[in-house]
Formats: sequence, structure tokens, C-alpha cells
Amino acid sequence: MNYHQYYPVDIVNGPGTRCTLFVSGCVHQCPGCYNKSTWRLNSGVLFTSEMEDRIIADLNDTRISRQGLTLSGGDPLHPQNVPDILKLVKRVRQECPGKDIWLWTGYLLSELTPAQQEVVDLINVLIDGKFVKELADPSLLWRGSSNQIVHKLR
Repeated sequence: MNYHQYYPVDIVNGPGTRCTLFVSGCVHQCPGCYNKSTWRLNSGVLFTSEMEDRIIADLNDTRISRQGLTLSGGDPLHPQNVPDILKLVKRVRQECPGKDIWLWTGYLLSELTPAQQEVVDLINVLIDGKFVKELADPSLLWRGSSNQIVHKLR
């Protein structure tokens, strides 16, 4: 898996102070997407075990309390991203007690493959659905367009 950007301290992409990872690869390619640079799977830089370790360390850093981890992109549930995302969310669950995990995807919850669902079973909040330019609404919390749904899973 590749990623485009990692923010160790983020207050925009979910509630509270968070760590945020923007992964590469998106099949949806929604017109009006604000993050087109993340669409290609081979763009960005390789997600390494060292980067995974850094995210875990940042989430556990007591100097700056983080509420949790945000996964966005691109699409974290792109089939080629799922193995690395699953490994990361399992580690967060095991090594970062009390931290929540938010994930944005263009896939609908009702359409997920078993592998994608395995990831979703471990997260707290899923924001699903493609961005639809005609339904864009800047007043929406955590969503870009009104068709997208915030699923509070746990």
C-alpha cells in the first residue's frame, strides 16, 4: 500500500485531536473530488512497518493526547489497500486502548466484500458513499455530499 500524507496531529478529519493517514488508490474517481492526487495506487510513498510503528507511537504519545485514528484517501477499502489497513486497525485495537478509528470510503456499507467488512468490523465510524458534486453541502459534518452516511458502529 502507498500513502500520500500522514498528519500526526490533526483536528480537521474527525472529532478531537487525531492521527490521519491518506492512502493512495481510489476506483471511484468522483467528479469534484478534493483529493484527486490520491487516485492512483502507485502514487505517494510506500507504507512501511516503520510508518505503522510511528502511527502506533503517535497514538500512544501522552504529550499530545489523540482521540484516535482517521483513515482516508484515496480509499482505505480499495481491495489492494485492505490487507495493510486491516493489519493497522488490528494493531490500533490491540496496542492503543481507548482510541477510536474513523474511515472514509466510496464503497457503500451494503456492498462491502468479506475482506472489507473485516476491516469495518474493527472500526468505530464509517463514512460511506461516493462524493456527488451535485449533492455537495459544506454545512454537513464529516461529509462532503448529502448522500454519504455516517455509520456509528461502536
